[in-house]
Amino acid sequence: MDQRAVIRRTFLSLLLVAVVPAMAAAEDYVVIVHPDNTVDSLSKDELSKLFFKRMTKWKTGGAVAPVDQLQGSSVRVAFSRNVLGKPVGAVVSFWQQQIFAGRDVPPVEKAGDGAVIAFVKANAGAIGYVSSGSVVAGVKVVPVR
Repeated sequence: MDQRAVIRRTFLSLLLVAVVPAMAAAEDYVVIVHPDNTVDSLSKDELSKLFFKRMTKWKTGGAVAPVDQLQGSSVRVAFSRNVLGKPVGAVVSFWQQQIFAGRDVPPVEKAGDGAVIAFVKANAGAIGYVSSGSVVAGVKVVPVR
């Protein structure tokens, strides 16, 4: 192989290493709400506003109750990067600043998909995210556009 072919092959390999995980992460979660919630779909911008508590009421007027997964979970990493546009550490720092300034507190955190599903089932205004392979009986999956 000549040097150009080696460089081209190396570049393509690096591109795949960078792109494939990002594409996979985008599909590693589903967004869920209480089954009585009337929302049919949400944009990433709307989701971001809900989880940063910049939008605190549903269109029906009820209070929004976002729920996060634990900081180290892979589903939270994917959701934070894809929807919030920040790594989990930056989101945690944002909330630390909000707490210190006396403005607001972060969404509650639950340990795992089952705990998030149970929280969403029990709270009419709840919204959360779980791994795409989770059994989501009793909650409503909301497409992200």
